[in-house]
Amino acid sequence: MSQIVDCDAHVLEPADLWQRYLEPKFRDRAIRIEEVDGVEKLIIGEEVVLQGVVAGLGGAEDSKADLFSGKRSYLRDNPLDSYDPVARLVRMDGWGISKCVLFPTIGILPFPTEDRGLANAYCRAYNNWMAEFTQTQPDRLAAVAIVNWHDVNAASEELDRCIKLGFRGLFVPPETVDGKRPANPHFDPLWSRCQDADIPGCFHVIVRFSGAALPFAAWHETTPGPIFGFGLGGTGQLIPAMTSVITDQLFDRYPRLKVVSVEAGCGYAPYLMDRLDAKYEAFREIVPLKKRPSEYIRENCYFVAEQGERLIETALEQVGEDRIMWGTDYPHVDALNVSEHLPVANDVLWRNAEAVFNL
Repeated sequence: MSQIVDCDAHVLEPADLWQRYLEPKFRDRAIRIEEVDGVEKLIIGEEVVLQGVVAGLGGAEDSKADLFSGKRSYLRDNPLDSYDPVARLVRMDGWGISKCVLFPTIGILPFPTEDRGLANAYCRAYNNWMAEFTQTQPDRLAAVAIVNWHDVNAASEELDRCIKLGFRGLFVPPETVDGKRPANPHFDPLWSRCQDADIPGCFHVIVRFSGAALPFAAWHETTPGPIFGFGLGGTGQLIPAMTSVITDQLFDRYPRLKVVSVEAGCGYAPYLMDRLDAKYEAFREIVPLKKRPSEYIRENCYFVAEQGERLIETALEQVGEDRIMWGTDYPHVDALNVSEHLPVANDVLWRNAEAVFNL
């Protein structure tokens, strides 16, 4: 019997999560949502990072016009299954989803603070809550850890703790951190732990409210609309991130490492293979890669297909039948109706997910 594994599921964190789970010394600076005169404000590091449309962090089943006009509330209108594990299992059963890999929502927004201790505490608090969430049904709910990539020593300690707690992946920001690309040897303590524990590093799209897709920041300043922003946000972040770990020889250092591309679809993978291979042929005399870029993609990289994506079969053929998984992005604003957009090749996709995340 076919199964479905959702490899891009999300929670919408309870608004008081950090107020409840942060260590006492940090609670006066907790991530929180405050409502002033009917306007919700998301506060991180004592900075308002989003206001008026905080409900738009979710909203999969809401009217988009209501979401972005401020008529919906993050505090009151989020579906119960976005933050309650029992309700989530009921939802999964209704859709025929057997297991899901859970990413944060607020927890993967960039923290606008220079206080490393505070950022580290934010990560610990989320991970503690998520550990409790998934432990209600550990055979069906898998957690992805967040760590503070600006503090590699603390991040390594937190990743060790999360691995012991049974987390099945590590969130990796798809951008440079303090001027360093993700595969810079500075971050090797994190990558080495992923390889040793056989958990994947997961590049997942992030939202930056000053420009969601950094390579297109100047375009975003012209307000091109949601199709442009959501359509290019994923590939605009994931193509550079996935390319960089190849060209920076991450997989030469860690040949058993698994890296997953999440929320950019799988259709760009064959294109990326051909594009990088062509440039490798042009510059192979002056680049240190031991293999063609497409070989690293076929051996170390995985791609989460999206709902309604028509290139899944092509990616399975070109990238590899063990390289492609599937996800819903539920309950985020651009998630589609799951019952109307079930994946093809279920058997292949769920087996891949179980192998990559050790489900």
